[in-house]
Formats: sequence, C-alpha cells, structure tokens
Amino acid sequence: MGFIEAIILGLVQGLTEFLPISSSAHLRIMGEFLPSASDPGATFTAITQLGTELAVILYFRKDIARILSRWFQQFRSSGGAHGEVIDKNHPDVRLGWLVILGTIPIVLVGYFAQEYIRSTFRSLWLVATVLIVFGIILGIADYLGKRTRALDEMTYGHGITIGLAQMLALVPGVSRSGSTMTAGLALGYTRPAAARFGFLLAIPAVFGSGLYELVHSFGEPAQVFTYAETAVATVIAFVVGYVVIAALMRYIEKRSFLPFVIYRVVLGVALFVLLSLGVIQPV
Repeated sequence: MGFIEAIILGLVQGLTEFLPISSSAHLRIMGEFLPSASDPGATFTAITQLGTELAVILYFRKDIARILSRWFQQFRSSGGAHGEVIDKNHPDVRLGWLVILGTIPIVLVGYFAQEYIRSTFRSLWLVATVLIVFGIILGIADYLGKRTRALDEMTYGHGITIGLAQMLALVPGVSRSGSTMTAGLALGYTRPAAARFGFLLAIPAVFGSGLYELVHSFGEPAQVFTYAETAVATVIAFVVGYVVIAALMRYIEKRSFLPFVIYRVVLGVALFVLLSLGVIQPV
C-alpha cells in the first residue's frame, strides 16, 4: 500500500466515523477494492481514528471544557478564593462520571479480546451480518423511541447502558456512533442528545485504543502502511471528520436516521452477494 491508498482510506475514515454506518467496516471493505486488495488492519484503523477524535474535541471544545471544569470543581470543599463549589448531582459532573464509567466496558473487552479483534471480528461475513442487523435495530429505535429526554437528564444507569452498547463497536460493522445512538434513542433521548453523548463517550476509548496501537506498532516488524502514510491518512480524517460532525448535528435536528438504515442494509446485502460470488474474500 502507498500514499494514494492511505489518502483514500483517510477520506473514508473521516466520512464514515461519525455516521451510524461503521467506519471500521468501510475501511475493511474499501481495502479489498484498492490496488493492494488487502485489509488495512486494526492498527491503521485505530490510529486514524485519533484524527477523527481530535475533530470531536475541536467541535465540542466548549462542552468538554465546561464538563471538565465542573467535574474537578466537585472536589472543592468551599467556594471563595478557591472557586465555585459544584454539587455532585450537577448535570455536567454527572456527565463527567458517565463518560468515565461508560468507557470501562469497551476498555476491558478491547484489552482481553485483542485476538478476536484482529482476526475473527474482521471477517467480511460477520461485517455484512452486523451491518444489516444493527441497521434494522437502529431503525426500530429511531422509529419507536420517544425522543423526549435531554442530555442533562441522563442517569447513571442510562449512561452505563450506552457504554455497554459502545462495547459492541469492537466488531466492524456495528458502528460506534450507531450503537451509542441506538441505545440513546431506545432510552428515550433526542437524536442530538444521543449523538452528543456518544461522541463524548468515544473520546477516551478511541484515544486509548489509538495510542495503544501506536505504541505497540513500534515493536511489530511489518505494518500495512508506513508511519508517514498513516500520518497523512490521520490528518485527512481529522479535516473531513470535522466537516461531517457539523453536518450531521444539523441534519439530525429535524431528520431521522432512515437513510442510514437503508444504506446499511443495502451495503450488507451487496457484501453478501460479492462474498457469495467470490469477488472478494472474507478474510
């Protein structure tokens, strides 16, 4: 693989990371149609996701700064010269704790399931299946969800439930944003609230995974892409990802996830056909 393929995959990563259609699945599938016709690998995927998460930090920088500030303020025993004392039940304090607690499931499973993440989970048969199944589940949650709860109403139980849903995104095709949005919608949150919490929840998990893969890549004798190629893809993913976040947040203010549901089902069916005909190989 070379720079041209890295650029293409960086574009794909940026375009698909925040849409509920699974960026890891698209990278896995796209790799089969590039000249090298190979899987970009879990390491490349995790590192390029650092770029898209930087886009999340930039877009939600005010929310993140406010949540961090108030989360630390909860530990102050008095106001005055030391600053405002924040009640431990304050919505921003609760959100800070929910991001921490909601991250634990994916960290534990991600660490102990490395063998499956790098092999079994990347089978295109499995990718095609979960694209369809979780696409339908997203459609049901979007259609039946009450969509009345705001982000500041999120409870600890709901936050941890969404964290468990995020854990499923370790399987390419599920979609990190799709799984968290689906859980949020099923619990009655508005589309923007479900999306916003899902994006905030992803920050520590994605950065942890990306940095872990980056550090461990130094000890591996061969990589699909060079560090320079991976860096270019990551920068492209950052720029494109920022644009996509802004567009998606505007879109879901008034529109449903139905187009994404249809896209997932069509892509999954097409993938089954291509695999059955032997056009592409599952592993």
